[in-house]
Amino acid sequence: MSNKYAVIMAGGVGSRFWPVSKQSFPKQFHDMLGLGKSLLQMTYERLHAQIPAQNILILTNELYVDLVQEQLPQVLKENIVAEPAMRNTAPCILLAALKIQKMNPAASMIVAPSDHYIADDDLFNEDLATAFDFCNTHPQALMTLGIQPTAPNTGYGYIEYDKEETAVKKVVQFREKPNLETAQEFLAEGNFLWNAGIFIWSVDAVVNAFAKAQPNMTQLFTNGLNLLNTSQEQEFLEREYPKADNISVDYAIMESSKEVYVLPARFSWNDLGTWGSLFDKLDKNEDDNAIVNSSVTAINSNGNMIRTAAGKKVIIQGMEDYIIVDQDDVLMIIPKTAEQEIKDIRNAAMKKYGKEIG
Repeated sequence: MSNKYAVIMAGGVGSRFWPVSKQSFPKQFHDMLGLGKSLLQMTYERLHAQIPAQNILILTNELYVDLVQEQLPQVLKENIVAEPAMRNTAPCILLAALKIQKMNPAASMIVAPSDHYIADDDLFNEDLATAFDFCNTHPQALMTLGIQPTAPNTGYGYIEYDKEETAVKKVVQFREKPNLETAQEFLAEGNFLWNAGIFIWSVDAVVNAFAKAQPNMTQLFTNGLNLLNTSQEQEFLEREYPKADNISVDYAIMESSKEVYVLPARFSWNDLGTWGSLFDKLDKNEDDNAIVNSSVTAINSNGNMIRTAAGKKVIIQGMEDYIIVDQDDVLMIIPKTAEQEIKDIRNAAMKKYGKEIG
């Protein structure tokens, strides 16, 4: 039996990708890139290259279990874990680690978001193999994959690492999303990486880290340890999971641990957090427009992000740097500079047209 496991976190709403991403059908279940596969399906296939299907767990909100089963019918039903409440990444990861530890005490695991875009799958799997090997020889290590910054981005957290000449670096500290001046200083220093939220560790290492740094959360879940991986698990989660603190794994354990390491990744990565980040990742046509699904006639229009249903004919004139999204009964046209306001725009639309629009 393989000792490698994967946990795919697929419970987010992705509201900054509204109106495509809605609470009833979030972005991880959409073909955001027009490649014929959802982001969740692409994540699963990438991890399945070296992790057996029976060792891949999907943790998602209970609202999305049917969507997961529909898109990943090859995943065992017992490997789809329904979270009864949204509680950030720490409770999700601790629960998954305890479930895997109970299945296989010798296991190591990767935790990955379901909605990121990674090019160069071969490089990803080589880096992942390096990370697993490191965790095998450093049993208490908590590892993360860091992304080489391509610009002083203020939308990501950063990882500062020791400048030692080794492939795997010791983490000095995690840094919050910086302002532009600080981000520029990070890049000039040369030993800062973007925090991608991808983690690798042995189940023993992460469970021990939670027990030390988050004893109350650990106790909450270990109280039902005998119920995990049984028919009584869901009843236990319905009762106890909402009591867990709403906290990220970075705050919960990574920032306080002395055994944190980072591997600078060699693959191309994008968190696809906004329409602008999708625009940056997609190929552009001769007018510098990024187009998903649409058939576009652009007259004196450039720098636009355009996404519609497949084959929709779009004619635009005199538009520069706009986001144009047509989804079901919603058409949104806003400047790219307003992409950070989409949550407010969504809320305003829900107030006028009803919650079902969001």
